[in-house]
Amino acid sequence: MKAMLVDDNKNLIWSDVPNPIIKEDEVLVKIYAAALNRADLLQREGKYPSPECCPPWMGLEISGEIVEIGKKVTNWKIGDKVCALLGGGGYAEYVAVKYDMLMPIPKGISMEEAAALPEAYATSYLNLFIEGHLEKGQTAFIPAGASGLASVAIPIAKAFGARVITSVLSDEIAEKIKPLGADVIINSSTESVEEILAEEEKNGTPVNVSMDCLSGETLGKSLSYMARGGYWIVISTLAGIETNVQLRPLLTKGLHLVGSMLRNRTPEFKAYILSELVKNVWPKIENGEIKPSIYKVLPIEKAEEAHAILYRSGNIGKVVLKVIK
Repeated sequence: MKAMLVDDNKNLIWSDVPNPIIKEDEVLVKIYAAALNRADLLQREGKYPSPECCPPWMGLEISGEIVEIGKKVTNWKIGDKVCALLGGGGYAEYVAVKYDMLMPIPKGISMEEAAALPEAYATSYLNLFIEGHLEKGQTAFIPAGASGLASVAIPIAKAFGARVITSVLSDEIAEKIKPLGADVIINSSTESVEEILAEEEKNGTPVNVSMDCLSGETLGKSLSYMARGGYWIVISTLAGIETNVQLRPLLTKGLHLVGSMLRNRTPEFKAYILSELVKNVWPKIENGEIKPSIYKVLPIEKAEEAHAILYRSGNIGKVVLKVIK
């Protein structure tokens, strides 16, 4: 089969590799599409390698069809259309997947849309509801509103009854992300995030949960304006790895500053998150309350072009690579 390898010059090369050999508790999936994540860029640069048990090439979420089943797998059958969460290996024609890392494709969506579900939806669900304990009527702050992850997290939070604040870099981007449904969109190039969050607290709508992929200085400046008992979840540090935190509000308000990564969770916990998605989120996708946001679909041979979109932050929604011709 073929998979997308990275050469010594960091170029992406569609190359011949050995076919996967499945274990007794795995299935073989013929990949239809693979969605991109910023972790793919880090892996390409040598900063975020696949776990030892996974293929070395990129790809954390895919859709496809089961073509082979291990002896111990009883809840899936050959021909089932599935999407899957992977530790790596999605940029390829086939991948071996443990049975509990698979999910059925929600009714009414395309295979390209299905490929964009597992990683982004699992990350959003983990950090908003499991780590952040977000409840109906509360306020969520989800920075970087134009990112592929925010294009998932904002609609999920809204579908579960939360009020959502997000931030972008321009009025033009703010206009483009309006369909996601955020209640407040901050232009952080001309407005102060912390001042607006302070105003929200003054108006009785303080942030209960922040799912923060930016971090940096804004985190420390904003944390003290959270609701009592609030959860600020750090999932990445794209805006900087250092900040100054005022400890007094952390103490008096009982705030929670939490670091969270999906990748380092146990397989059992990841399986739990996926089961929660199927139970709680899939029905909202099927009835139209939540719709996957796809920015662009490109053939796998144009992976360089797809990566370039993420490198320049040119997407609003997910970028997907189509493997099957």
